[in-house]
Amino acid sequence: MAKYSKKAAEKVEKVMHEKKKGTLRSGSGKKVTSRKQAIAIGLSEARKAGAKVPAKKKSE
Repeated sequence: MAKYSKKAAEKVEKVMHEKKKGTLRSGSGKKVTSRKQAIAIGLSEARKAGAKVPAKKKSE
C-alpha cells in the first residue's frame, strides 16, 4: 500500500516547483532553499487538506 496519497504527492510537487522558481517562503517569511524543508512544507499542506499522510515523527 502507498505511504502517501496521490493528493499528497501533488501538493509536494507543487511546492517543489515553487521552491525552484524561488517563490516558496517559510512561516517566518524567509525564502526556502532546502529541499527537505520544501518537502516538509508540502506534506504539512497535504495534512491540512486532509490527504493520507503519516503523522509527524515524535522527537525524543
